[in-house]
Amino acid sequence: MIERTASIHWEGQGKKGVGQISTETGALKSYPYGFASRFEGDRKGTNPEEILAAAHAACFTMAFSFACDKAGIATASINTTASVRLAKQGEGFAIDRIVLTMEATVPGIDNAKFQEIAAAAKRDCPLSKALASVPEISLQATLR
Repeated sequence: MIERTASIHWEGQGKKGVGQISTETGALKSYPYGFASRFEGDRKGTNPEEILAAAHAACFTMAFSFACDKAGIATASINTTASVRLAKQGEGFAIDRIVLTMEATVPGIDNAKFQEIAAAAKRDCPLSKALASVPEISLQATLR
């Protein structure tokens, strides 16, 4: 079993408050976030949706590469982006869409098999499973 940890330190109230995100590996260390970086496009900090997008893209990419390995197919390169949409819903907000976009170089595979493995990786990666309540998780996979 693997368990990973991240921590948050927050100071202040609501929109005026600011937080810092840290991960146990140090990949993020006291990295800033707050209202402006989440809702106003301030690029001086991060936000939960950006971090979720990075995590989902990373998880899916690994799942795809491992699934190709299992099928006896070697991946040469994979580039994945994830777009997470936070939408107003009633009095609050909800993540209502995630779009995974992958371009991969996989020698010796036809597009049908490529799409099959990509769809299975999207379905089976641990973050896709954890995010099952998101109404729409789509995948655009392109074989180069």
